[in-house]
Amino acid sequence: MNIFRLAGDMTHLASVLVLLLKIHTIKSCAGVSLKTQELYALVFATRYLDIFTDFISLYNTIMKLIFLGSSFSIVWYMRNHKIVNRSYDKSQDTFRHYFLILPCLLLALIVNEKFTFKEVMWAFSIYLEAVAILPQLVLLQRTRNIDNLTGQYVFLLGAYRALYILNWIYRYFTEPHYIHWISMNSPYFSPCVCICLICLLLSKQTQAYACLCA
Repeated sequence: MNIFRLAGDMTHLASVLVLLLKIHTIKSCAGVSLKTQELYALVFATRYLDIFTDFISLYNTIMKLIFLGSSFSIVWYMRNHKIVNRSYDKSQDTFRHYFLILPCLLLALIVNEKFTFKEVMWAFSIYLEAVAILPQLVLLQRTRNIDNLTGQYVFLLGAYRALYILNWIYRYFTEPHYIHWISMNSPYFSPCVCICLICLLLSKQTQAYACLCA
């Protein structure tokens, strides 16, 4: 494991912890898109089908369990917890996320490394992860007030994807015959979306500061 993958994993873990901190301590999911969280739960459920059949390392298994457990727990809290659910703005979170699922599945059936169920589902999860942040982008565009924890969550999510791009580049030049075009190319779209999110957050914070100083 190289430093870029480790840093990416830790940044991804930090983003999840920030979101769980917001939900557990503040009992609020304001500014968080349930649609995006459902997409991420689907991403991890289809990517980690081998969790109980193929053992790679203890670290790998633990990280899989953490991301599976945290993603589904976030969805459960936002849907079923009485207090947390009250802060969810369903009227603003209207992105039709199921329109993203079918194109990603069709692409996975056509472009995959091996036409088996696990490999197709793995490719599907890679494609879906690249666009899973889109409902969050739409929600933040519609929301006037964005709290610090939501902003930190989005920033860490973008940093995680950027670090994984460096991971693929590093492995391409240092590991003989390492070519995985699906995983190497699909992450490039997501950081661009996250950069838009970060710019949006900064612009809203600047507007809020200007209003306070006026």
